[in-house]
Amino acid sequence: MSIPLLDLKAQYSAIKDELEAAVLDVLRNTQYILGPKVAEFEKALAEYCGTQYAVGVANGTDALVLALDAIGVGPGDEVITSPFTFYASAECISRLGAVPVFVDIEADTYNLDAAQIEAKITTRTKAIIPVHIFGQPAKMDEINKVADAHGLKVIEDACQAIGAEYRGRKVGTLGDAACFSFFPSKNLGCAGDGGAVVTDDEELAAKVRALRQHGSTKKYYHGLVGYNSRLDALQAAILLVKLGHLDSWNNARREKARRYDELFAGADLDLVTPAALDYIKHVYHLYVVRVPNRASVEAVLKEEGVGCGVYYPVPLHLQEVYSGLGYKLGDLPVSEAASHETLAIPLYPELKPEDMERVVKLVKTTVAEA
Repeated sequence: MSIPLLDLKAQYSAIKDELEAAVLDVLRNTQYILGPKVAEFEKALAEYCGTQYAVGVANGTDALVLALDAIGVGPGDEVITSPFTFYASAECISRLGAVPVFVDIEADTYNLDAAQIEAKITTRTKAIIPVHIFGQPAKMDEINKVADAHGLKVIEDACQAIGAEYRGRKVGTLGDAACFSFFPSKNLGCAGDGGAVVTDDEELAAKVRALRQHGSTKKYYHGLVGYNSRLDALQAAILLVKLGHLDSWNNARREKARRYDELFAGADLDLVTPAALDYIKHVYHLYVVRVPNRASVEAVLKEEGVGCGVYYPVPLHLQEVYSGLGYKLGDLPVSEAASHETLAIPLYPELKPEDMERVVKLVKTTVAEA
């Protein structure tokens, strides 16, 4: 029997009646773009995160672009970020004409290495985008200390980490603003694309609201060159339903991650499980193991019908699009090694214990035979 990397059908089945009632309500009232349902979700999201404001946008990538635009990032500026993340974390910088500056990651958490940031700061540096990769917050105290010392803005890329906590504070409250993606596979996912920017900065929130709607605060009056990036009411309705389940789903992910840790423990194998820092509340968007013979493990899992995924096979500093920046193989060795050795295995709230045991047995056996 196959085991998917993520089972959205199981999630849907568990809350089917709630979701369909919410969608039907939007269809009946025909308020599809922005409107009261989006406002209701924005209020609920801000309350959940512990911020003053939340602004729904079309997707997580737009959330990053609009947040950077709102703080004034533009041509000639530099923004520091991680090379071990989805392309959008750097693409948003390039889209505004600025230059992404890549800093290597920590070997255990795969998050931006705060100790290496200061050496990359120049007179053109405008902001830092730490990525809370795989659902674990970056070391924000250290990152904010560097940012404060140099007058830099901090935009959290929390697209994989909604509900995660750092020293008792939820992601979204740890920088000048934070960005979320509600892509269907995320811990809080809609039925299409969706995103949001959260912040305590009233001016920043107001600017993002204007930017998402063609730079307008009043219909047909435009003070900015903006975007068409609005969260629609159908997605907001779905997200409102799912937000009520998010903490229980994240708790289930943590419990299953702990069970994986137990199942993998004690084996004398060249295999590393995710780091679990004691002051972090990880939400395990992905459970990522590290094995030198990744290709063999991946092949066996797929042959046995077990979902798995490589995140990310080519670090951003070595992507073709950034060849002009001058990075070469060996410049960011920790990211480069991670890109060749990390593999995500199935993890979702509905994952069955016997399926977890089967996954671990396959991984262990393949690693042992390498």
